[in-house]
Amino acid sequence: MRAIWKGAVSFGLVNVPVRLYSATENHDVQFRQVHRTDGGRIRYKRFCSIDGEEVAYDDIAKGYETQDGEMVVLTDEDMAGLPTRSSKEISVEKFVPEDQIDPMLLDKSYYLEPDKSATKPYVLLREALEAQGRMAIVTVSIRTRMTMAVLRVREGVIVMQTMLWPDEIRSADFAAVDEAGEASEKEMAMARLLIDELAGDYDADEFEDDYAIAVEDLVKAKIEGGEVSAPEAEEDEGGEVVDLLAALAKSVDKAKKSRGESTDSSPDEAPAQKAAAKKSPTKKATAKKSPAKKSTTKKATTKKATAKKATAKKATAKKSPTKKKAS
Repeated sequence: MRAIWKGAVSFGLVNVPVRLYSATENHDVQFRQVHRTDGGRIRYKRFCSIDGEEVAYDDIAKGYETQDGEMVVLTDEDMAGLPTRSSKEISVEKFVPEDQIDPMLLDKSYYLEPDKSATKPYVLLREALEAQGRMAIVTVSIRTRMTMAVLRVREGVIVMQTMLWPDEIRSADFAAVDEAGEASEKEMAMARLLIDELAGDYDADEFEDDYAIAVEDLVKAKIEGGEVSAPEAEEDEGGEVVDLLAALAKSVDKAKKSRGESTDSSPDEAPAQKAAAKKSPTKKATAKKSPAKKSTTKKATTKKATAKKATAKKATAKKSPTKKKAS
């Protein structure tokens, strides 16, 4: 595993340098959207819903939509004024009983590994949490935003789990459940009997993702049957680069117009396109083929020279008898 964050757990006067690792990974099956006929990837363009024009990355800003549907555009200056934290400290706020933390509040899980020099205080914190049956409520800054989290022990390793804010948990308001009333004694007896029949201990090996396994088998069968689409040609990628450069040139012209400056470069003569023409993969490929054309020309020239020599010899042979008769 690769550490994604480095910092320290601090509680009281104790400071434990640690490294953070993702404790989970998503094995959910991921599909790509492709063209049914040839398997080509489906690409999407960013365009404005008002004017219908394609929008460059430089012209994209963050927008906050209000409850009545209005959009408030936030500039980079606005975002810079928001409170952010870049602290590398996992600060313990308090130690609470484990049963006070609703599992609904728990979000992403991370393993904490101590530095070699901090193994002893790490073990001290781990054993204290296990002995007291408590979790540590902490604050931590991940990606510049402060969030709440808990520290707990799992298989001898301290795990940090980030927490949702209380207002992120939706309330369960189902009128039909309240109106159903209470179950009868006979119904409860049957329910207890069913629970006793299915009672047991949890064993993760008893369960498997049959959907993911079926998808893998299906893909493997198609590969063995030769039902595989070839990857996209490199020429397409070169074309995309040229299109990107053209889009950048248009963005430059648009910016100049907004400032009242003249745009003396047409789309055909845009500097970006000229640069693309110099670096065009197609032209490079043509340049590589040019030596073959040169060699063909050399062969043709050699054949012509040989033909000329043969003609000259014949002419000499015809003239030589005449010279002998004259003597």
